[in-house]
Amino acid sequence: MDASASLMFILSAFALAAILIMRRDSIPPRLRRGMAIFTLVLVTLAFILLVYSLWTAGGTAGTDSR
Repeated sequence: MDASASLMFILSAFALAAILIMRRDSIPPRLRRGMAIFTLVLVTLAFILLVYSLWTAGGTAGTDSR
């Protein structure tokens, strides 16, 4: 998995969440709920991707390197 693409997705998902939280008063109520659910899904996926990349960091742990 490409680390730079993962990093860009994680940063953009968290940036979208921060912008949505900061500007929630200026977003129309009808659009606010859909954007909140979409952003929640993106942040959840970004968090899972972050945990997965940390879990698999280090390569081939547990294999014999002889």
